[in-house]
Amino acid sequence: MSELSKCLQGKQFNCIDNELVSIITKARRLTKQYNQTKFEDTIQKDNILSELFAKIGNNVKIDVPFYCDYGQHISIGNNVIININCTFVDCNKITIGNNVLIASNVQIYTATHPVNISDRLLDNWSYNNPHAFFNTYALPVTIEDNVWIGGGVIILPGVTIGKNSVIGAGSVVNKSIPPNSLAVGNPCKVIRKINNKN
Repeated sequence: MSELSKCLQGKQFNCIDNELVSIITKARRLTKQYNQTKFEDTIQKDNILSELFAKIGNNVKIDVPFYCDYGQHISIGNNVIININCTFVDCNKITIGNNVLIASNVQIYTATHPVNISDRLLDNWSYNNPHAFFNTYALPVTIEDNVWIGGGVIILPGVTIGKNSVIGAGSVVNKSIPPNSLAVGNPCKVIRKINNKN
């Protein structure tokens, strides 16, 4: 099984595998190009995002700077705004629905590491070893339709944010949030339901 397959299946994978490094290198090139493209050159920006992402819908606006790890694991629906200085660590899939607002400085992480040091660090690792000295695995993140993510929010691996929900600024989301919820805090918790007509 390839390291990419392990990564997408939530298994431990070698993040410095040649195939993965090649994907990351391409993403770094494209995000650098995107971040340096003139604000008004929407055609060039759309072309770069189409090459970078797995899927991108209509009326998607991503402000700069924007950073991601792989790019090809990100899918974005229609009518989405991603504001200034967002970082998506997309070792696994990040899926964003329709009509989503993501404020500035939002960080979405799919990658994580074992908590126990004996599981996290490899024994007998050397500089010539073709593996990273630490173990990594990744879990997908899903943001469903009509969600608003406030400024500075951090979304951790394996989280789903349900349809029509709002995440308050500065929250750290370490567990999934059900639909139609207003959730805030560190750790992020639902403080009330939202009466939505959708």
